[in-house]
Amino acid sequence: MPRARRSASPRLTRDAQRLIALADGLDRSGSRVEDQFWESQFAQAIPKLLKAGNDAPLEAALEHLAQNQPGAYEVLIEQAETLSESAVVEKNGVRYDVLLVVAPIVAWTRYTIPTGPLPAAAREAIVAQLHGHILADDVRVALMPHLVCIDQMPRTFSETWAWLQRLGSQALGAETAKPALNDDGEIANMLADTRYVVAAAAVPAGSPMFQWQNAQAEDGATRDSCLAAWIEQAQPTLAALLPGCGIECLLPDAYYVSNREADRRVRPLSLRAAVTWLEGAVNLEPAALRAVIAGCGETRADEYRISFTARQSNDVFYGCVWPLYGREDDAIIPEGQPDTVDEIVAQLKELGVTEVRRIPGVVPAEYCEDCGAPFFPNPLGEMVHAELPDDADATPAHFH
Repeated sequence: MPRARRSASPRLTRDAQRLIALADGLDRSGSRVEDQFWESQFAQAIPKLLKAGNDAPLEAALEHLAQNQPGAYEVLIEQAETLSESAVVEKNGVRYDVLLVVAPIVAWTRYTIPTGPLPAAAREAIVAQLHGHILADDVRVALMPHLVCIDQMPRTFSETWAWLQRLGSQALGAETAKPALNDDGEIANMLADTRYVVAAAAVPAGSPMFQWQNAQAEDGATRDSCLAAWIEQAQPTLAALLPGCGIECLLPDAYYVSNREADRRVRPLSLRAAVTWLEGAVNLEPAALRAVIAGCGETRADEYRISFTARQSNDVFYGCVWPLYGREDDAIIPEGQPDTVDEIVAQLKELGVTEVRRIPGVVPAEYCEDCGAPFFPNPLGEMVHAELPDDADATPAHFH
């Protein structure tokens, strides 16, 4: 999931320098034996910072490596994610592998996408379906009693680690407080967004965590077969939590990989939701809309912003952001393969928006100073605030 990093101090602390050295060592390693040495050093250094809630050295090291050593940056981000979403916990002389798991539900609607506490019956059904179709035998589970959105989820590695520790302790039978949600701001009201069921899973160390890991399973479970069973059995329960929404259930898996997959999947659904909503809000059929695409960033596109106007107007009604993740870089796409803009254009044309204009080059990713909303490109290439006409039916309502 994309997260805004804190500004790094121009002077690296000793902890940050240590992390940089470890990342460089693991990046340059030439053997599995050496890999294990560097990983063991990380396993001591990073949890110590996370336990103290001290993300600053980690963020500063990542910022430095992103600018100077991309390979070492990938190493450090992988270690930070691994050590904040998983741990080995000992209880009564038994060592357990504990993993923070999320089950993403991508939703789209012309109404407001719900969030809130999970009813007891829904929690029981979800846990039963996790045991039945996703998790291996002997896995213990503790479920967050809340259907959460991205704005309520951890914003730092130490917050993720805190969720893991609390839910992991509950999975192993301890009575601990539920993880704290980030409720310090208003939840963004999106036409397409993701809701998450969050859990911790604990299993004796070295045992399979998921059904697809068990090579001895008679049914030969695979990720695809587990996902199909999850959709068939769990989707009715999850759909009832999101009335008035179309939903797509993704495979429950480790925290970060599931979040990234949900982020990717929500992008085309955001376009679909926008076009559908604009039909009612401004009374324009898809063929009467024009889409404008601009790559936004500093030296290269970190995201694409897609705005919608009437075909005979330069006024931007609405906009969608299509962020890029990980290795999604148009500069390294093999020749002859469609780039990101080609993918966006194909999605729009499939939705019936046939007039699409691309703004050349890369433009700054500007935001409104008053409300913080992203600016979107108009057909002239200017980045502007999206504004619906005064007579538009603008606000997504709660479904009744």
